Amino acid sequence: MSQISQVSDTLKMLLKQQKLTYKDIAEKLDMSEANIKRIFAQQSFTLQRLEEICHLLQISLSDLFTITEKQQDQLTELTLDQEQELIDNPKLLLVAVCVRDAWQFDDIIDQYDIDKFELIRLFARLDKIKLIQLLPNNHYKLLIAQDFRWIKNGPLERFMEQEVLHRFMASKFDEEDSFRFYLRGRYSNSSIEIIQRKLNQLTKEAAILNQEDSALPISKRKHMGLLFAMRAWEPTLFEQFRRNKLKD
Repeated sequence: MSQISQVSDTLKMLLKQQKLTYKDIAEKLDMSEANIKRIFAQQSFTLQRLEEICHLLQISLSDLFTITEKQQDQLTELTLDQEQELIDNPKLLLVAVCVRDAWQFDDIIDQYDIDKFELIRLFARLDKIKLIQLLPNNHYKLLIAQDFRWIKNGPLERFMEQEVLHRFMASKFDEEDSFRFYLRGRYSNSSIEIIQRKLNQLTKEAAILNQEDSALPISKRKHMGLLFAMRAWEPTLFEQFRRNKLKD
């Protein structure tokens, strides 16, 4: 696949994530939808046009090229078997998380109770299930996209719900680097789509930052957990006072 084809595919992926259509791009750039479709079909992007589309996506050209490079041959979703194997082997899951965050072989040994020979076996297993490509001298190429998604109701999502999220939210969030904010309201469908698009973009930006920071030694990086959530919901405290159910 040519580089411009890879850039085009990355743009399509980002547009889909933010729920932007060719029509949306055409309106923003004061062009016809047919022209936008032709540009994508023929992959006839000028640098100026790429920059304009990136502006709509709220990313820079360098971000686009970085994402394109990192997305090549990378998994955006694991298979059911891959997820289940990680859940069945906690140390394998731990090492998978570490390599996703670009830890070096020696860093993992220094930080966790895993010896060299066990870690070699775990690396070999991650290579076997195609989460990494094992390279000489215990180096590796990551085959998982930074923003890969769990299978809905799959093993990883169930694990997160049962073992992680309730403990994560149990904190008072009073540490220096902590942040917690809750907002509710009644929104139109168009406003909900805008919020969803911005949350998707924030997820992408967080993934990019994690990738950029991977060049730093782990002593310069902190384990951080980010949770983005939105759903139709009203507190039970409020529901009990309803006279009649509001119509949509």
